[in-house]
Amino acid sequence: MRLNEVVYSGAVPVEGYGPGFFRLGGKVFEGPILVMPGGISGWGGIGDAEAILAVADQIDVLFVGMGAEIAPLEAGFRAVLEEAGIGVEIMASPPACRTYNVLLSEGRRVGLALLPV
Repeated sequence: MRLNEVVYSGAVPVEGYGPGFFRLGGKVFEGPILVMPGGISGWGGIGDAEAILAVADQIDVLFVGMGAEIAPLEAGFRAVLEEAGIGVEIMASPPACRTYNVLLSEGRRVGLALLPV
């Protein structure tokens, strides 16, 4: 079996997560976070689209991690993002982290909005 080193070309992958936190770039972030091309920041949660819309031209898809379980996304929030040209994929936070890391390693234009597990 051949192993290849994963290169993220300047972007920060999710290294881990647990009850109430996420670990990225060797740092622990508590509570909801956004992981965007410009960096990592706190997030006001579902309905807080301002920081996401600020980088709408830099991402094609936003993965929204809804916590421990998948849950419906508020229709108005989804509509605002889609009107800005951002594809929205909802899932539980653990698979959102994994999917984000895989697509990030492929050089894709992705963002991540996470509610803690």
